Amino acid sequence: MGVSYRWVIVALGALMSCVAIGAMFSLAIFQEPIATATGWSHVGIASAMTLNFIVMGFGGFLWGAASDRFGPRIVVMIGSVLLGLALVLASRAETLLQFQLTYGILVGLAASTFFAPMIAATIGWFDENRGLAVSLVSAGMGVAPMTISPFARWLISAYEWRPAMLIIGIAAWALLVPAALLVKRPPAETAEAGAAFAVDGAQPRLSKVFRSPQFIVLGLTFFACCAAHSGPIFHMVNYATICGVAPMAAVSIYSVEGLAGLGGRLLYGSLADRIGVKPVLVAGLLVQAAALATYLFVSELTQFYALAIVFGSAYGGVMPLYAVLAREYFGPRILGTVLGAATMLSSLGMAFGPLIGGWIFDTFANYSWLFIGSAMVGLGAAAIALAFPPLARQKPQPAFGVPS
Repeated sequence: MGVSYRWVIVALGALMSCVAIGAMFSLAIFQEPIATATGWSHVGIASAMTLNFIVMGFGGFLWGAASDRFGPRIVVMIGSVLLGLALVLASRAETLLQFQLTYGILVGLAASTFFAPMIAATIGWFDENRGLAVSLVSAGMGVAPMTISPFARWLISAYEWRPAMLIIGIAAWALLVPAALLVKRPPAETAEAGAAFAVDGAQPRLSKVFRSPQFIVLGLTFFACCAAHSGPIFHMVNYATICGVAPMAAVSIYSVEGLAGLGGRLLYGSLADRIGVKPVLVAGLLVQAAALATYLFVSELTQFYALAIVFGSAYGGVMPLYAVLAREYFGPRILGTVLGAATMLSSLGMAFGPLIGGWIFDTFANYSWLFIGSAMVGLGAAAIALAFPPLARQKPQPAFGVPS
């Protein structure tokens, strides 16, 4: 079962990440219909997304730690039930505050149950091709804008926003609850402790882990990477429209980025398995920074499409690599906790980008400083990544009592 079932775990992780992230980001599709039907302000509705990022960050750390202690199945089951409940309750919200509490907090809390636990579980099932496996799980996030968002748009057109959100909530239950029942812990023989942080083979000390150079560099790189690309991603459609691109065509740029991100995850994950995670990560961060700076010089749709392929593949490709590095530094025993803490930092970076981009546009009436600043932050992320300490070489397998 070990050889075949690990790919089942990959498929489950991809499905869960697609549904959870797709449901959360579908708020962009719901925003205008909700505002039109209720009279709630756009900023009030959009603030639910900011709450999503903040809650998702802190929730990711808590759920990651819970998955290390109790196993991933119970955590993703809770998340599956909670995500459907949150969407159902949000569809019934009568006030903006009720909507912000249900969609902004409960959806963010539910979505945070999937990433760290499923990535940690997936890595535990693989001794080889870890980069590719994690990239395939993460690819579910790239597929989300091409599946859940169009589905939400069709439902809104057919049934208005409240029934549409209710149907998505019920669909989340129907897809995720059975999938959660199929999640299994990785085989026991892969569950050795991180050699650099274990004490006589016991559970590694978290206080030592979070003060280590490995985690500090990991967390700061993840934060800077997300802070660099989140603002440009969020404001890309508006920027293209200002440059003279038709509104519907401008929306398609975002879809091209998502599709390129899917391919980038597979490409960068395969390269990481072949030549090592650190050089691929640094190269991807440099490509991302260069692409961000290049947006200052594009104005036509074909140029936007070409750059979207480069930019989307870069930011999509590097995201799964942080999990692979965390596994190689800290081992699988506390991987959920470490990934949860790193994801918390990345979510804070994601939350700042759109807000800073909006302030820049309101202040300067253009996005030039957004792309300049984002490119500089992207270069900073690459510089931080260069400081990753060398990976400790594993001792021969018999030291852990595991057969080769």
